[in-house]
Amino acid sequence: MRGWVKYIVIPAKAGIHRRASARHMSPAAGLSELLFDLYARHRSRWIPAFAGKTAAFILIFCSLTAHAAVFYPTNFTLSNGLQVVVVPNPLAPVVSQMVWYKVGAADEVKGKNGLAHYLEHLMFRGTANIPAGEFSKMIAGQGGQDNAFTSYDYTAYYETVEASRLPMIMQMEADRMQNLRITEETAGPELHVVLDERQQRTDNSPEGRFYEKFDHKFMPHYPYGRPVIGWKREIEKLTPEDAREFYETHYAPNNAVVVISGDVKVEDVMRLAAATYGRVPKREVAKRHVFGPAPKPKTHEFTSMDVGVEQPEVVWRFAVPSYATQKNGEAYAYEVLAEALDDGEVGVLYQKLVTGQGIASAVESSYDPDARGETSFTLAASPRPGVTYKKLEKAMHKVLADSAKKGLEAQTVEDAKRRLQRSAIFAREGLMMPGYAFGMALTTGHRVADVEAWPDHINAVTVDQVNVALRDLAGTPRQLMGALLPDPHATPASREAAQPLIGHETGIR
Repeated sequence: MRGWVKYIVIPAKAGIHRRASARHMSPAAGLSELLFDLYARHRSRWIPAFAGKTAAFILIFCSLTAHAAVFYPTNFTLSNGLQVVVVPNPLAPVVSQMVWYKVGAADEVKGKNGLAHYLEHLMFRGTANIPAGEFSKMIAGQGGQDNAFTSYDYTAYYETVEASRLPMIMQMEADRMQNLRITEETAGPELHVVLDERQQRTDNSPEGRFYEKFDHKFMPHYPYGRPVIGWKREIEKLTPEDAREFYETHYAPNNAVVVISGDVKVEDVMRLAAATYGRVPKREVAKRHVFGPAPKPKTHEFTSMDVGVEQPEVVWRFAVPSYATQKNGEAYAYEVLAEALDDGEVGVLYQKLVTGQGIASAVESSYDPDARGETSFTLAASPRPGVTYKKLEKAMHKVLADSAKKGLEAQTVEDAKRRLQRSAIFAREGLMMPGYAFGMALTTGHRVADVEAWPDHINAVTVDQVNVALRDLAGTPRQLMGALLPDPHATPASREAAQPLIGHETGIR
């Protein structure tokens, strides 16, 4: 399912993206009267937007559709190349701003793994107008919240404030888009913060250690096989000059997306965007990494024992097409397949492994189509007490093989499609989900229209397409089965001592 519907990015305080299950998304409203006439006539044109003495030209993109939609946004592009998406929602007097840069860990040069995340930290270390450490204090002083996160294909920053404070946060983000100060005095200490974060998230965490090795073995020598936070040996060598060059070659309005959602009027956001972001000059940016096919893993099994593990975990991962690499809409079929295999107690995996055979205590399937290269489809399960991980692995193999041979029933597929389509309705309820939806789409090569057409794409998926995806999954050689196991020689004291000081899902900025 689309990344913003079930598996959305939930940032920890320090910025590495994690995934969590979610069902409630952001609200949507109709187009303003100012733009509706253009919308209804399928027209795009240049419209001048004035704010005080500042004028910037804004290109309005609108399209009329009689089909299902999600957020009903207005989107426009400033003359400096900045893409802006607006989703009004007057239900509460609050507003969310998300600023997405089309650069992430996958765009780093060889030997400088972790640079994108390091720069994310430095974006809070001050400009000529906002001293180091004051950005978040200013937001908190207004009763708001802010944070940031880094992934493979994007880096994002966000604020949530009372609606009247929107001009303030737009000016603050426009300021650090062009005026960031990176000095020895701020960059050196922040590098130690990043290393400490890595220590707590990865080096001191059994799951962190396992998944870093697992990801690398699954996609060796591929951008998605490197840790977003960076290899320790490469983080230690990063310099202020590295961060400054990365900032100057990737952070620009023509390489960014701003999504505003909440209690706003489109006309007001247009004027504010012109007065703030419109003043940031366009500049040449580095070309993005070009992805080839994901490599085949050198091994199909990976097992790790850890003194800090109490409950075994089995992970089975497959390399599959993403939205960007699909050829005939197979990504949508994989979304339906993931929903059919895992949606609580009605999922195929749960029915077979938990209810039927009683050998698993928990099961999960996940698929992340928002990627510029090939992506992963993952099945995961934990054995019940007394069941060996090998027995569970064998059962997972059999369930997948049998399901691929027989095919999923038409009713199972239709039920999964209906659940996904309902999730698009719930997507309108939250505040920040338009930011996640459009941010991830536009930074990975897709359009606003792709997000809005998602329910129609899901509705068009056939039973045959889902079963083709299932057979391809079962037959691909690009797969890796991993197991994270308790150390049988561990004592209660050693297991307690091995637990991370901060959990795998949290961190510091």
